[in-house]
Amino acid sequence: MAEYAQQDFKPSLSDELNDAFEHDPSVELVNTPLWREVIWPTEWLRLRTSPVYWGVDIPKGDKQPIMLIPGFMSSDITMLELQRWLNRIGYDAHLSRIVFNTDCPNQTAQELISRIKSIHSKTGKKVNLIGHSLGGMLSKSIAQTEPDLIDRVITLGSPFASLVKAHPSVVGIWDHLKNSSSGLVGRNLKPSCATGYCTCGFVKSMLQPEQVDVPQFAVYSKKDGVADWESCIEDDPCANTEVNSTHIGMIFHPEVYKVIARRLAQKIAK
Repeated sequence: MAEYAQQDFKPSLSDELNDAFEHDPSVELVNTPLWREVIWPTEWLRLRTSPVYWGVDIPKGDKQPIMLIPGFMSSDITMLELQRWLNRIGYDAHLSRIVFNTDCPNQTAQELISRIKSIHSKTGKKVNLIGHSLGGMLSKSIAQTEPDLIDRVITLGSPFASLVKAHPSVVGIWDHLKNSSSGLVGRNLKPSCATGYCTCGFVKSMLQPEQVDVPQFAVYSKKDGVADWESCIEDDPCANTEVNSTHIGMIFHPEVYKVIARRLAQKIAK
């Protein structure tokens, strides 16, 4: 009877590992206004009816290369509107080739670096990085790893000031993905992924960021329904811009597009 009970109730190794990383001080649950996110389609409509969409009074680019990195659980499809707009106003915007941003962030960063090196080699220019949410965190991590390849970083609603500071639903989805990773979703995820217990380069770059000579700008919203806005800002107030937007809507919002164009055109003292 004792042997039978031991076989039935002994936890699996996976369960034991997940329990070990359950109480992580670097993961903070925040009661953000998640309900606001349902209005993001209205922000896309505002873009389509705004003069910004046609580049009116927007500083133009000179074919500088840009890499767009989508957020958590998103793909390049979400960045298509921004890519097309940037190309229309004179930039050379590239997609990340991320099918579904749910894999180990450190592994994703390494794959993005390979693509950035290719763009840099072909153009002979440093690459601008624009990342939404987790995409912005990946951008900042890459800037610390390969500063010589990056011209500047612009983050959109990215909680880079802490490893995880988001709505409980978002954290719950991440935990579920780690438990049910497969060949298509989160194939490289481990129980320690994106926790303070992980020793990978991505986690280190968030919790112990190094100072690099790469200009970095942040766009944030106090109405962000996913990430805590206070974790989405740079230490230098001049590098931050507040917008009236939802978290999802940042990649479609006309005010955000204005900020992006202004930051891309901003002269950086060398």
